[in-house]
Amino acid sequence: MPESAEPPPELTHEQGRALLRLARRTIAEKLGRPPGPCGEEPPALTDPALERRAGVFVTLELGKRLRGCIGTLHPNEPIVAGVRSNALNAAFHDPRFKPLAGRELDRVRIEVSVLSPPRPLSYTGPAELLAQLTPHVHGVIIRRGHAGATFLPQVWGQLPKAEDFLNHLCQKAGLAPEEWRRGGLEVSTYRVQCFKEE
Repeated sequence: MPESAEPPPELTHEQGRALLRLARRTIAEKLGRPPGPCGEEPPALTDPALERRAGVFVTLELGKRLRGCIGTLHPNEPIVAGVRSNALNAAFHDPRFKPLAGRELDRVRIEVSVLSPPRPLSYTGPAELLAQLTPHVHGVIIRRGHAGATFLPQVWGQLPKAEDFLNHLCQKAGLAPEEWRRGGLEVSTYRVQCFKEE
């Protein structure tokens, strides 16, 4: 496996469940809804491991469709703080969607991804770039000038071919689909530990 991205902080299943409950409670409070069974703060949230700084994404799905996804790529704040802020951003400030309505909350499923620090890739051409990407493991960031975008590793499930993955990522950044073949694109990778509500 290419050593282009180190593993993210290793969290326990209990810590992951605590982060999911925190995300749901944060959204419920914003909507003025009773927090329900996730009302009490789980003891796991006070664990020093969750005070480590890491990039965090919060994803909302309604049925099997995306309903919001916002995050931070770099370890600028503690994991707990990142879950709180990005839960609100994913629910109410993703420009692709209307703000989440109270009636949707019970049907939404929440996913929290904790990221490793991104690492830049060095490559000389499209073949070498493809060789350094590990599907279903690497999240990918691309940049050219002011254009930039990322796909979490979970997106490989929809786009398992690396060429398609990069084409769609370029389009997300507002670039031509095959811009990655032309060289000069800044590419970084990261890995995630993902927790999802059942």
